[in-house]
Amino acid sequence: MGSGNIAVPVLQELARSKDRIELIGVGTQPDRPSGRRNRVQSTPVGAAAPVLGIEPDKIETAAAPDFIAHIRELAPDFLLVISFGQLLRDALLEIPRFGGVNIHASVLPRYRGASPITACLARGDSYTGVTFIRMVKKLDAGDIYRIIRYPLTGRERCDELEVRLGLVAAAGTVDTLCGIADGSIVGTPQDESMVSVTCKIRKDDGRIDWRWSAETVEAVTRAFYPWPGALMTLLFGDREENITVHAAKVRSDVSAPPGTIVRADKNGFIVGCGSGAVELLEITPAGRRKMPAVAYLNGCKISSATVKTDIVP
Repeated sequence: MGSGNIAVPVLQELARSKDRIELIGVGTQPDRPSGRRNRVQSTPVGAAAPVLGIEPDKIETAAAPDFIAHIRELAPDFLLVISFGQLLRDALLEIPRFGGVNIHASVLPRYRGASPITACLARGDSYTGVTFIRMVKKLDAGDIYRIIRYPLTGRERCDELEVRLGLVAAAGTVDTLCGIADGSIVGTPQDESMVSVTCKIRKDDGRIDWRWSAETVEAVTRAFYPWPGALMTLLFGDREENITVHAAKVRSDVSAPPGTIVRADKNGFIVGCGSGAVELLEITPAGRRKMPAVAYLNGCKISSATVKTDIVP
């Protein structure tokens, strides 16, 4: 049961491992409107499954009695869940012989919840990983079967890292499930004193606070890519223009008060931060296409513009 891009390599690996795994069903979220034109689209898993010759169940709610009855009829050994997008109730988790196993995109107990990949990038972590856990009623709180760590370079964007972690998870999935089944892998409780929790990302969560260090601002541009983006606002007198920053570079050689435009010409677009400064490299002005920051400056006189710096708590 999965929906996001991270789940696709895991699905593909299960389908390839017919000598060790019998894949008896695939479930995903229903098709929904998406994109600027609001076209109905399948989830990444919903699109990948038919290519493998599997017709996925489009699950409106996993708590529905008919879906629970369907799983009970299949009598699976496992329910494997990764980036599915719905909480599973005990009535469903009690059906499989070995229970439900969730693959979570962090090194638990750090970053439980909905946005672990964004959180690790925004905070400048040196590593992340995937954790295989037994599913319980409490979110991401079950016993840990296996952790696979993945080092970070400080250059990853959120969408790229999601795919990489999917490949990491896929490489460990079959051995982990078989180890649980034969008893060679046993779960261990999580250290509750080390727990941190992430929330579902909202559209305005990526808004830049220019009091942050330059390193944090740069990290946020990668953590919230491609959605909702790292957001800033330019003030042209009474007019405001929102800009999404997709890429930036730390300029530790520059020092200026937070939000100060240090340079805005053909040689660069530099803004001061709480410490250091960042050079904006790639942006999308509201209502326009993505472009290099210097291309935006070529067509926009911002000599009188300022950066909006007031932050609503």
